[in-house]
Amino acid sequence: MALEYRSGRKIYLWTDDIEGLADPPYAIGQNSLLVAYYASAELGCHLALGWNLPCHVLDLFIEFRNLTNGLTTPCGAGLVGALTYFGLGAIDAADKESMRQLALRAGNYSESEKLALLDYCESDVDALVRLLPMMLPKIDLSRALLRGRYMKAAALMEFNGIPVDRDLLIHLRDCWPDIQDKLITDIDQEYGVFEGRSFKAARFAEWLVRQQIPWPQLPSGALDLKDDTFRQMARAYPEVSPLRELRVSLSQMRLSELAVGEDGRNRCLLSVFRARTGRNQPSNSKFIFGTSVWLRGLIKPKPGYGIAYIDWSQQEFGIAAALSGDPSMKKAYLSGDPYLAFAKQAGAVPQDATKKTHKAEREQFKACVLAVQYGMGAESLAQRIGQPEIWARDLLRLHRETYHVFWKWSDAAVDYAMLHGKLWTVFGWTVHTGTNPNPRFLRNFLMQGNGAEMLRLACCMVSEAEVKLCAPVHDAILIEAPLDELDHAIEQTKALMAEASSIVLDGFRLSSDAEIISYPDRYMDERGTKMWNTVSEIMTGLEPATCSLTHTLPVHERSEERRVGKECRSRW
Repeated sequence: MALEYRSGRKIYLWTDDIEGLADPPYAIGQNSLLVAYYASAELGCHLALGWNLPCHVLDLFIEFRNLTNGLTTPCGAGLVGALTYFGLGAIDAADKESMRQLALRAGNYSESEKLALLDYCESDVDALVRLLPMMLPKIDLSRALLRGRYMKAAALMEFNGIPVDRDLLIHLRDCWPDIQDKLITDIDQEYGVFEGRSFKAARFAEWLVRQQIPWPQLPSGALDLKDDTFRQMARAYPEVSPLRELRVSLSQMRLSELAVGEDGRNRCLLSVFRARTGRNQPSNSKFIFGTSVWLRGLIKPKPGYGIAYIDWSQQEFGIAAALSGDPSMKKAYLSGDPYLAFAKQAGAVPQDATKKTHKAEREQFKACVLAVQYGMGAESLAQRIGQPEIWARDLLRLHRETYHVFWKWSDAAVDYAMLHGKLWTVFGWTVHTGTNPNPRFLRNFLMQGNGAEMLRLACCMVSEAEVKLCAPVHDAILIEAPLDELDHAIEQTKALMAEASSIVLDGFRLSSDAEIISYPDRYMDERGTKMWNTVSEIMTGLEPATCSLTHTLPVHERSEERRVGKECRSRW
């Protein structure tokens, strides 16, 4: 069901009527505006039906998130939550969920069920009609349309998905119980911290003593065994990394939840604008870039194709340099190696130092830069670099002295947020401090939030250039193309990413790097290489009867693309 707002014309169509249409039953040209609440559902339906996407999109979900980001919303950020926030009546949440489940059933409806679904869809449209005039005075329309533009790119990425070696995934899932036991046997022989499948903190403490590794503790004095701690310590002490990967794999891997369709594409809802910074928050269990890092080896282009992982070089450092206007920071970024440049500017290494001649010093200054970007204190930095806290404090002091313009700008941003209760990015994505402000988050917000703006703009530009986008990954874009077109697609994408950075940063351009994977090769993150190789060896050694290809994965019917298509077809 759809409504033409000015004329009042209501459009009721059932599934059979829609599937015969070459174009949507409403205007989508330059002089029209599609208003929706979480528009990627409607846009996914367009793609599933082979319809063109509308020129302009106003997504009231995004604008409600922007209006309330950082504040408490009593009933959440869904349509019911937005209606309640503005004091408008809404369908009962339980009734809405029951209707949604009925829509997702997608078939064999009785006449009474059809009428109920149409009434439900009409109630959503009527809700938007009531919500729009309440929100419109609070919306910066030009920036809202830019955010709506990104919803089109997000819908395309959800529709395209990521190519995955599905046969190997099935094989891996079938073997997983046996692999787990063998993984513990193979990896734990270097640590001796497991008893069966149970991780023993006391044994781990003994191993740390033998290795002379200082480990963070909780206020109680017990070891801090959170995964974030393991992740940070693995950066400082690489010998911890295999153990961390093993713990993640044993505790978090639910291979059946990885959303891979019969066509071997990983598709899931990107959950755009869900993070306070405006970044995407796809499900860690459904999105292949959210799972354990070694599982990314399942990403593999299909025959005749290649993929490229293109990421901005030191994006957050470049953003901080540009927005703060710090000349030393800009110079460091433009050197091509800001970490070594920082060490030189601080006088810690000679001017002719290189990555090879001063690797250890560079790594410590790199850790310092990252610590500043993520708001770490001296204690956390000391743990990360494996040095006394006094040395970490000295590194942070050198950063403040070398980049004093940046720190003046950063301190001013935090002060402004505390005084006025909010901060915003160059395109107006706003965060409110709320009743319990976190200065560390506020200091980091302008880098993270503007990084998200940059990624969204780049995704828009790349998709509109008809380069096939597969996924956004924090500060990177994954694209796909036939092998004879891949180099051109990469150069086009890098140019557009540089242009997007220039727009966000008022002329300061960030460089990017591309990792190219051509069939029959597979994607591999170096952090997961050892675990991948270990698992591969285990699978090779397992008995065929124990580890067969006879089972199948649960079918994710083209994942979100078909789900939203079915739901939207029932709405119309």
